[in-house]
Amino acid sequence: MCACLWLCGCQPQMPETVRSGLVYCSEGSPESFNPQLVTSGTTIDIISQQLYDRLVDIDPDTGSIVAGLASSWQVSADGTHYQFTLRDKVSFHSSSYFTPSRPFTAEDVAFTFNRITDPLHPFHLQGGGIYPYFQSVDWASLVKQVQAVDDHTVVFKLQRPDSSFLSNLTTDFAAILSAEYGAQLLSQGQPGQIDRLPIGTGPFRFREYQKDILVRLYRNNNYWRGNTQPEQLVFDIVPNNARRMAKLFTHECDIVSYPRVAELELIAKRDDVTVQESTSMNVGFWAFNTQKPPFDQLAVRQALGMAINRAAIMQAVYYGHATPAYGILPPTSWAYNEGLPAPVYSPARARALLAEAGYPNGFSMDIWAMPVQRLYNPNALKMAELMQADLAQIGIKANIVSYEWNSFRQKLGNYEHDSVLIGWAADNPDPDNFFRPLLSCAARDSGSNRANWCDPAFDEIISNALLTADQQQRRALYLSAQQYLHQQQPLVAIAHSQRFQAISSSVSGVNINPYGGIALQQARRVTP
Repeated sequence: MCACLWLCGCQPQMPETVRSGLVYCSEGSPESFNPQLVTSGTTIDIISQQLYDRLVDIDPDTGSIVAGLASSWQVSADGTHYQFTLRDKVSFHSSSYFTPSRPFTAEDVAFTFNRITDPLHPFHLQGGGIYPYFQSVDWASLVKQVQAVDDHTVVFKLQRPDSSFLSNLTTDFAAILSAEYGAQLLSQGQPGQIDRLPIGTGPFRFREYQKDILVRLYRNNNYWRGNTQPEQLVFDIVPNNARRMAKLFTHECDIVSYPRVAELELIAKRDDVTVQESTSMNVGFWAFNTQKPPFDQLAVRQALGMAINRAAIMQAVYYGHATPAYGILPPTSWAYNEGLPAPVYSPARARALLAEAGYPNGFSMDIWAMPVQRLYNPNALKMAELMQADLAQIGIKANIVSYEWNSFRQKLGNYEHDSVLIGWAADNPDPDNFFRPLLSCAARDSGSNRANWCDPAFDEIISNALLTADQQQRRALYLSAQQYLHQQQPLVAIAHSQRFQAISSSVSGVNINPYGGIALQQARRVTP
């Protein structure tokens, strides 16, 4: 019945009069229409900044935290109480399936975040009760209570100080939902629709979803920030990179994110297409499933790291448009450890380490390669092929595995892989945005720790870094955390890539955000 409701709710509706539009070629279908339930950048690009708002945002130019749905906030002296004053007269979307009777209030904030932490919340178990980003940062043990004091005041009471708390509220995952819409769905016996037929306060409202074909959004004419340009926004779902580029060149698509760097020279020769480039906080890496033999042995992980020729990867995959990674933090981070040693490429030493670990003749393993292009890895299949050849030199037979993107991520979350080529793009400049979501014990429990690695000593270091607001003290702890990761090597950091976006020359108002996501409300066509 739920499946029928989902399909019926997403079928094309009677058309509205639409005079202007924009087409964005996306590499995959969304996993959900609720950002709380995912960590996939493909999904986030489609839904988060288009359909929803957050209490606070990140200024893409300065990296500072700025007002969003909250116009101001205050923090107690001990760092455990955050009081937010909310904007007045902010409207939720009106649609064929929901018409709000009131504006956004503190009740909606409490509803949104209590859903994540309260097991008795009527929506907590919808979608399986998994909130991967929030679970990876141990949100439930941090947030004691979210209280709506009055319509325009909400208080978060924390169990302990956490210097990354505000930064986590800026992420694309911290989207605000409608409590009134939730109540309507409960009365209709359809609570699961809250994550399938979305209602937010963002610049666009949901209109239609055809799986693996398109997502159609219409302009929210009551958007509180005003001045949303496109009347219609279509995400054309085209997993094949060559087809996406062809659609850009034939003007069937206006924007293509994450073009392969091998194609940049070709794109740059065209007058009708512009390439945008920006430094972005990200890391592409090769993670080992440390709970599976032989990857549970440090010597094996070190051998694998020494066996791959990073210089060849940087040239053949990134074409020089990336910085070699020594650790997971990019050099632009204020906590970057400049003292980490450069990676060593030595097949001879790798073979010696394998013999020491009991594998003098090597072994067989899988390398999972993403089926889509992401900014941190523009061609995972090519990278896997290069690694496959390198590993053969030390007696390891590597099989390359891939699946459709949503299946790929689901299987990763179940830790079915031996190793995987994947990565992470930061949502904000706080270093914690790399450490806990990628490698904490909580992240392992939530299914988002691709190394399936849990080390209490590492967790203690990064947890201590959150107990102080002093940046120098935090930096010292993060330097130690990076050194510890270098010693334990649950993953091999490969590169910090530049971010690219190809856009029709007839479109303006679209810029690359160094902290991920894409905002399209200011996009407009330039009159020749």
